[in-house]
Amino acid sequence: MAAVNSTMLPLGTPAPEFALPDANGNTVSLGQFDGASAYLIAFICNHCPYVFHIRRDFARLAEEYQQRGVAVIAINANDVDQYPDDSPEKMKSQIFEAGYTFPYLFDEAQTVAKAYRAACTPDFYVFDRDRYLCYRGQFDDSRPGNGVSVTGSDVSAALDATLEGERILDDVQKPSIGCNIKWKPGNEPDYYANA
Repeated sequence: MAAVNSTMLPLGTPAPEFALPDANGNTVSLGQFDGASAYLIAFICNHCPYVFHIRRDFARLAEEYQQRGVAVIAINANDVDQYPDDSPEKMKSQIFEAGYTFPYLFDEAQTVAKAYRAACTPDFYVFDRDRYLCYRGQFDDSRPGNGVSVTGSDVSAALDATLEGERILDDVQKPSIGCNIKWKPGNEPDYYANA
């Protein structure tokens, strides 16, 4: 199970816009969430063991913060020709099994993943109400098999600070780690590291 770290997009980066289909083919755009108190964008997929390890706790955390006005959106950018388990049809099953209450979108062209410099699944980004990046990195210190409980502590602390208008220091933000995004052959970004 080879793993890569997130790229740690520079803090203060404006959230790249997107309009992507959900698992049912309905287009969802970032602009639909204007007025949110904060934004949590997650790059995930269906088959990655790192995502599977946290998915129910991620669903719980997302629902909690949605009730506080946070827009939560997950994006799957994997190449489904090579990884059919990540297809939109399988995304529907994942939504049900994990209990996701947020849009789960499919980035078939992988352009949105590149705009966010997403590298792995899971990869988390917190933006403030003005859509400037406040946090990027891990869900928490738990990994499959490391014996650490899944809490979502890093993302929840980032969301709490963002909602309070507090700055999250760069040196306390840890990269996420997980399976690399499965890029289509020839579509690998310049920051891609084949692990």
